[in-house]
Amino acid sequence: MSRLDIKSDDYYRSLTDRLITAARNIGADLSVSLREGVEFGVTVRDKEIEELEEASSSVISLSVNIGNKVATATSNDLSTNMLDQLLLSTIERAKLSSVDDSAIFPSFQKLDFDPGKLELYSESIHSITPDKAILLAQQLEERCSSDSRITLSLGASFSRNEYHNVLALSNGFWGSSRRTSCSLGVGLQAGEEESAYQSGWSDSAIDQNRLLSVDEISIKAIEHTTRMLDARKIETQTLPVLVDRYVSGQIIGFLLQCINGRNIYTNQSLFTGKLGEQIANSNLTLYDEPLLPGALGSRAFDSEGIPCRHNLLIDKGVLSNYILNTYTSHKLRLPVNGMASGTSNLIMGPGKYQENDLIQSIDKGILLLDTIGQGTDTTTGGFSKGAFGIMIENGKLTYPVSEITISSSIDKMLMGIDKIGNNADERKS
Repeated sequence: MSRLDIKSDDYYRSLTDRLITAARNIGADLSVSLREGVEFGVTVRDKEIEELEEASSSVISLSVNIGNKVATATSNDLSTNMLDQLLLSTIERAKLSSVDDSAIFPSFQKLDFDPGKLELYSESIHSITPDKAILLAQQLEERCSSDSRITLSLGASFSRNEYHNVLALSNGFWGSSRRTSCSLGVGLQAGEEESAYQSGWSDSAIDQNRLLSVDEISIKAIEHTTRMLDARKIETQTLPVLVDRYVSGQIIGFLLQCINGRNIYTNQSLFTGKLGEQIANSNLTLYDEPLLPGALGSRAFDSEGIPCRHNLLIDKGVLSNYILNTYTSHKLRLPVNGMASGTSNLIMGPGKYQENDLIQSIDKGILLLDTIGQGTDTTTGGFSKGAFGIMIENGKLTYPVSEITISSSIDKMLMGIDKIGNNADERKS
């Protein structure tokens, strides 16, 4: 597998400084984002290689701001002549744009944190040869297919990525970071025809040494695929719902849409004007932690060169932060908070209960395992999606249920949180 052609920071500084100087000479502010990377991936199905790809990529993005008139451009060609032409054409388009008083250029904030401390790059990732990657995928598929309940393999895959990211702004910010990642996963089907259920499992990490083993992934994949066999329909009723830790992200993801600054200032969120107010049960605390060493979502600075920091989103049920960039923070007259790139490592404050404790506390309810569909509305908070789960009766898991709809609203769901589990993945911390 190819390695990324690592260029020195001096090379990237020279490239970005030349563009920024040219822009400033014309009276424009400029943001330059550059990424170079190498990707490798293999997918096997029924022991045979279905896909095998390796690619290198380079992409540069320019954002020009002239008196709050903005234009952007992207190119895969990093040659000097092409970048000069791209900059000039972007500046001309910016001049023709309308003035937007909130489209201010990001202010400089000094980056005191060394991105290298995040440990996002691992040299050991290069020890995974194509033959070893293929073997890992084949072993994973074989171990899953050996279970008689699995009727079809949807394929097993291994991928490996290496990137170098650079961000430079005419306000004086300059940042560089290297990153690696890899993943191993499998898709499966259990059951036949109309009763078939598809699922699987995958794991991702900075390097292969932090991945779950083939055995661990196969056990999880088989469990998540076969637990819905012989699912039943149930009548419409109101029941408590226990949200599986791995599906909770789908609900939290909707919450993040509702507190995104753009939806807030356009009044397309039910949480507009709710900053500092109670929007959830007091047992809920949610925060973003971008400076965790070795975590896939970690970063030292956001897409506008603002240093990333610990951000408390919900503090004991109180809405404490919106997800902001420079534009939305100006619209809302709030300070930027280093989340122009969105959230990084989102963490829910641990509760007191193990999953078995939560199950045993429910006389009749549902363990929610998955949702499907797009039934969400940030303006009203409406949440209505198809769902799969397992019935809970007398404190025990009984039988799987399918073809059901979970219908509520995000504010009711947040206020209705009764208990929170304490089963964080400590292996990733």
